[in-house]
Amino acid sequence: MRNFALTLVSILFIIQTSAKEGMWIPTLLEKYNLAEMQEMGFKLTAQDIYDVNNASMKDAVVIFGRGCTGELISNEGLLITNHHCGYGQIQNHSSVEHDYLTNGFWAMNKSEELANKGLTVSFLEYMQDVTEKVLKDVEGLEGEERKNKINANTECITKEADENGKYKTVVKPLFYGNQYFLYVYKVYKDIRLVGAPPSAIGKFGGDTDNWMWPRHTGDFSLFRIYADKNNEPAEYSEDNVPYQPKKFFPVSMKGAQPGDFTMVFGNPGSTTQYWPHQAVNVEMNQRNPDRIMLRDKKLEIIGADMNSDPKIRIQYAAKYASISNAWKKWQGEINGLKRLDAVNSKQAYEEEFKSWAEKNETWDSVYKTVFENFDKQYQEYAKYIKAADYYSEIVLRGVEIFAQARTMNVIINNIENRQPEKVETLRSAMLIRLPGFFKDFNQVTDEKLFAELMPTLVDGLDSEFLPVELVETINKYDAKKLIDKVYRKSVLSDQEKLKKLLENASKKQLLKLRNDPVLVLYNRLNFVYEKDILPNVTKTSSLITANMKTYMAGLMEMKRGMAFYPDANLTLRVAYGKVEGYQPKDGVEYNHYTTLSGIMEKDNPEIYDYDVPTRLKELYSNKDFGRYEVDGDVPVCFTASNHTTGGNSGSPVVNGNGELIGVNFDRAWESTMSDIMYDSERCRNIALDIRYALFLIDKFAGAGYLLDEMEIRE
Repeated sequence: MRNFALTLVSILFIIQTSAKEGMWIPTLLEKYNLAEMQEMGFKLTAQDIYDVNNASMKDAVVIFGRGCTGELISNEGLLITNHHCGYGQIQNHSSVEHDYLTNGFWAMNKSEELANKGLTVSFLEYMQDVTEKVLKDVEGLEGEERKNKINANTECITKEADENGKYKTVVKPLFYGNQYFLYVYKVYKDIRLVGAPPSAIGKFGGDTDNWMWPRHTGDFSLFRIYADKNNEPAEYSEDNVPYQPKKFFPVSMKGAQPGDFTMVFGNPGSTTQYWPHQAVNVEMNQRNPDRIMLRDKKLEIIGADMNSDPKIRIQYAAKYASISNAWKKWQGEINGLKRLDAVNSKQAYEEEFKSWAEKNETWDSVYKTVFENFDKQYQEYAKYIKAADYYSEIVLRGVEIFAQARTMNVIINNIENRQPEKVETLRSAMLIRLPGFFKDFNQVTDEKLFAELMPTLVDGLDSEFLPVELVETINKYDAKKLIDKVYRKSVLSDQEKLKKLLENASKKQLLKLRNDPVLVLYNRLNFVYEKDILPNVTKTSSLITANMKTYMAGLMEMKRGMAFYPDANLTLRVAYGKVEGYQPKDGVEYNHYTTLSGIMEKDNPEIYDYDVPTRLKELYSNKDFGRYEVDGDVPVCFTASNHTTGGNSGSPVVNGNGELIGVNFDRAWESTMSDIMYDSERCRNIALDIRYALFLIDKFAGAGYLLDEMEIRE
């Protein structure tokens, strides 16, 4: 079989139905996309977007935190991203006394900005095709030997590029290992909160409106990057100064009109455009329904407790939002895939591939085995991923007390393995984390989750994936006794007792925690997960990826001369399209924009997510719109046909002149299947109109001094 490990520059990418689809690698825009972009209204060059030697848009875009995008909007390090991207930081600074979630936060000068421990932003210095280096001396190797050689080559590449720790470096595969790219980042660690609107603006519409259009959410927050006196990354210090960027985005007051060119420049997280039909079937008919059902239970319990107590609402706000986000997305994804008849569509495409392979006399020798493998692999994968999904939603990210059990279990294991230095390090780390854990923890809520989710785990999985002791316990106790006999007999939910143990207990005393009922249960569950579930998920996933590598190479060969784009992997990409509304279903047509009037129409003081702040109502009532007025109203959000996904949250939406016109924050619900299958007629990204953000900063918050930093173009 011929070697399909082609360098990226030698291939034309994408199977696409229109110019709107795709998440493109910026280094290749001039070769594959620029002409089309310019025909659509882009007036700049490819070098204006990405240039290693000169300042370009790439220098104004960052990975914000662990999985969002942000962009620079001033020469003093001012950064805008989504409210939901900064939500964790806003919540961390909030309390009943200083409820920044409800009331918003605005620093009126730099001295009032709030530091955020652990928050980073990462600037891409450069990306480079390293396929040849990664695959050096790999030909002829198989299995673990091949994997180990690739890992060794990759380690050499990243180590050489990090310049003794100056940069963060990572090599990522594209097209399931047919190509590899190196990404080199400079990471800044002193990031301070500058401003955030109240949740009634930043999360307006809450979970009801999430993933929906029309949308009226002011989904933005402001941060500032600080650096040392040499403009280099540094830990937080009062001596640090605002970062001076190579490039920041000018802000446009011109707005977005139907048909206008738009470009989203950000870090999309993960897509799976090239999955075979078996993968789509598992996702649509097993994984999504399972996870939706499990999150239904969690959201019902947490939501009821949040509504009963303002303190619990603050404690669980970020957790609830995180659970709800994917929960709703998966529902839209199922609907979209069904509407597109996704499984049958994939099968039809695979039949086309089979016909091509037969004509090229590679079906019997290569690809027949690939398709037979898919049948076997996905049957096995479905079995183990079901168990993994249940454990993930219940044990790893469901019952919170298990997080304490997980850490304590590691401490005890190191005591038993006679690793005293590790034990002390872990004890200290757990002590440091305790206040943060219990600040956002309500025992009664967690008890309810425990009593609901443990029986669900037993009912949902085959006995081979369940500890015998858990099954016996569930059969023996009702919910009340399960809480009384197991949960409340554990020391892990008592902050003071746990603190004293970690500070003062001897190793012998800590070993006695092996008998703690929650720790005992967690260990039984963890044993099954790590011994039977996780290894098999990893094994089947690796086999599928290896099989996909061959299939992907075949697809590129079959469509030689056509353009392919690689699946998203949280690296810098360009998506382009135009401002436009859409028709979600027969007889319904949506405009491309929403306004402040629409917010007032939704106002409902009885519902937290629709309780419009008094100040905003005053501005509307007085028509005090200032320079942000358009036809007697204030623009709020707009839709466009840019192909986006998770990770694009906070991405700049720019016009043909490279000016910032919006901040991407969502997709329409009818678009959520676009991670798997794109539909140019209905897939729309949703962006905050930058003029609404400016209006809120200026007229609502009275923080207009921030606008003085920006380059605002009328």
